[in-house]
Amino acid sequence: MHSSMIMLMPSISRYMTRQPWTIRRDAKMSQAHQVMRLHRIRHLPVLEAGKLVGIVSDRDLHLIETLPDGDPDEVEVEDAMTEDVYAASPDDPVDAVVERMADHKYGSAVVMNRRGVVEGIFTTIDAMQVLADVLRRATA
Repeated sequence: MHSSMIMLMPSISRYMTRQPWTIRRDAKMSQAHQVMRLHRIRHLPVLEAGKLVGIVSDRDLHLIETLPDGDPDEVEVEDAMTEDVYAASPDDPVDAVVERMADHKYGSAVVMNRRGVVEGIFTTIDAMQVLADVLRRATA
């Protein structure tokens, strides 16, 4: 194969959503819903004192709301969030991130720098953009 035809694997930072909306763990679920609706998003990294402590999805919020005591104006985000967050580095290759998301059925990866600061989020919607780019290149 000619060396100019070899394509380097792009890093996740090329496709991630930069500076994603976040929410505090002590925010009410109704606030999380409001942020998601306003910005048309489905995942919110959850922070405490600037540090990532979890992630909450619209699905998590809806699940809690189906419980008898699931009042979104009373229940805090920390009661709906998942603490086990898939965190990736901005330099991680996109194929490795997508593969891990698929293997574990993760809906997103929170992209954090070496200092532990959230720089972005990569969701299944972003993965669809990667797929579209690959398909366009393959058929060009």
